[in-house]
Amino acid sequence: MKTLVHLSDLHFGRTDARVVAALMPLVNKLLPDVVVVSGDLTQRARPSQFRQARRFLDALPRPQVVVPGNHDVPLYNVFQRFLQPLNKYRRFIGEELEPFYADTEIAVAGINTARSMTFKGGRINEQQMQRLYERFAPLDRSLMKIVVTHHPFDLPDGHESARVVGRAEAAIRMFRQCGANIVLSGHLHASHVGSSERRYPLDGYALKIIQAGTATSTRSRGEINSFNVIRVADATVGVDRWTWQ
Repeated sequence: MKTLVHLSDLHFGRTDARVVAALMPLVNKLLPDVVVVSGDLTQRARPSQFRQARRFLDALPRPQVVVPGNHDVPLYNVFQRFLQPLNKYRRFIGEELEPFYADTEIAVAGINTARSMTFKGGRINEQQMQRLYERFAPLDRSLMKIVVTHHPFDLPDGHESARVVGRAEAAIRMFRQCGANIVLSGHLHASHVGSSERRYPLDGYALKIIQAGTATSTRSRGEINSFNVIRVADATVGVDRWTWQ
């Protein structure tokens, strides 16, 4: 069995210090095989906020699969937003925007959906789909193949006005071709577990869609701070939602 801790929407620069202090030892106590962070590590992509995020990540177990979110792209600095959108992310968090981890039971691949041209929305392009195919397709079919993005592929109840990630349907078709089983996302600050077949019916292909709420931000949007613990054993996937009290 493999255990993944799925954190999202940390938003350093606007966090609850009590939650941050409680979360770090708890994640370590859970002994995860992989820690996943699905974007928005900062509130406004400032160096001080990235430094806080870096210290937080350094206190957690490894390996880690971390992808950027739209808040990790500068908002007000137009030059940086369009010409150096993720320079500070690369400097403080990591050069690899689409990290990959694999062992004998699971494979976890990040996809960067953050874009300079949109303030909130995200997108997946053909090159990213091809890269994912090249990573997943050669692997044994027995591995649980997990995709990590910031922007969602499905919308929980109450979020009908939001948008799924751009080119979602094409990406789902590629996920089917390369045998992806699960996608982990954030962005909405809402917890959700569902199946792709409701929104993207593809001849019985059912990708498990798992959304995480915000782990540490005060921008709760009506949902308490939370994160997911995902346990994978053979073809079985269990999801526990941990909430702050």
